[in-house]
Amino acid sequence: MKALCRDCIWTGEAPATRRCPSCGSPRLVAHVELFDLSMAHLDCDAFYASVEKRDRPELRDQPVIVGGGVRGVVTTCCYLARVYGVRSAMPMFKALAACPQAVVIKPDFAKYKTESKTIMGLLAELTPLVQPLSLDEAWMDLSGTERLHGAPPAVTLARAQARIEAQTGLTVSIGLAPNKFLAKIASDLDKPRGFSVIGAAEAQSFLAPRPVGLLPGVGPAMVKSLEAAGLKTIGDLARWDQKDLARRFGAHGVRLHDLAHGRDTRPVDPDQVRKGISAETTFNTDIAAYEALEDRLSPLCERVAIQARAAGVTGRVVTLKLKTPDFRLLTRRRALVEPTQTAKTLFAAARELLRREADGRTFRLIGVGLSELSPATQGAGELFGGDEQRILKEETTADAIRARFGPQALTRGRALRSKPLDRD
Repeated sequence: MKALCRDCIWTGEAPATRRCPSCGSPRLVAHVELFDLSMAHLDCDAFYASVEKRDRPELRDQPVIVGGGVRGVVTTCCYLARVYGVRSAMPMFKALAACPQAVVIKPDFAKYKTESKTIMGLLAELTPLVQPLSLDEAWMDLSGTERLHGAPPAVTLARAQARIEAQTGLTVSIGLAPNKFLAKIASDLDKPRGFSVIGAAEAQSFLAPRPVGLLPGVGPAMVKSLEAAGLKTIGDLARWDQKDLARRFGAHGVRLHDLAHGRDTRPVDPDQVRKGISAETTFNTDIAAYEALEDRLSPLCERVAIQARAAGVTGRVVTLKLKTPDFRLLTRRRALVEPTQTAKTLFAAARELLRREADGRTFRLIGVGLSELSPATQGAGELFGGDEQRILKEETTADAIRARFGPQALTRGRALRSKPLDRD
């Protein structure tokens, strides 16, 4: 069995002592397919919280939660906070009840984006086939890079893992596998600072005892449907006839059958467009008045539009999100005649949706999203005509001013009125 030391990058036959024969480190990766695999998934460890702890060394041994105010939710938390039961998306009051000594820090997405850009830049030096999933994770296909780097992908990834930690002060975990699905699962097996391998030969036996909820696209509702059919584990799915799954669950059933057998033919696509862009805020006190809700909606539309322009995409569907005091979620959608990347058009559509819902009920959260995205370069000449072209030009100019003088250089009066009540 081949082995790799992640500390000194020694390679050879796996030693019986499970320690590197060169440097004595226990950080060995050993697998029969180690040097044959080239699909990888990299995931930063507790990314936002790790950035904050790096920048504030006094917090090293303290539980840290990154999130909103008392009425907000946990964006992420460090591993120490997770020991107490804190989890992402948990209401803040529950998180603080579980870990009252935690230090709560408001998210600084500008800082996280800067760190993400650095890490993604380092990955781009390994292979042109890098597909980010979010700020803190990405797939990579290192096929054909052995000659370039003078080493198999596993060694290249171990070197990159060490380089990222040395250069940024942040740790990452890596999964190496035959395909994207298995690589993503592998990256979560040994956090933090992990490096895990799932080979093709063991894929089915590895997956079989695990719950169906582990499969991508299988949420709580789908879990219930599958369990009602007697399909509780991935092994149960694998044993079902593909035609029966297709009859019962349609095309999704066919894909689930493939995944249950460890099959995933999706390529790494660096140009894949994001499914959607969104922003939301939780209020310190519940709000019922339409005017007050509208005031909170406007800056969210600006944030989404700025992100869309930065990503070079337009969106055709606007979604309004509202949450009641009892945590009931309401979503309303509107399809636009033409896709947009301007805050003015986005706000106009979202405001109409808001008018229908602001009937005296109180809400604790409001959000807006833009989906059905496509590259802005596609048909841009016809797409942005007339008023939309003028609005786009104005907002693009504002982007340039903010980039030069800071995000607060231009702020609408409406946004200033709403600021004291926002909890992003």
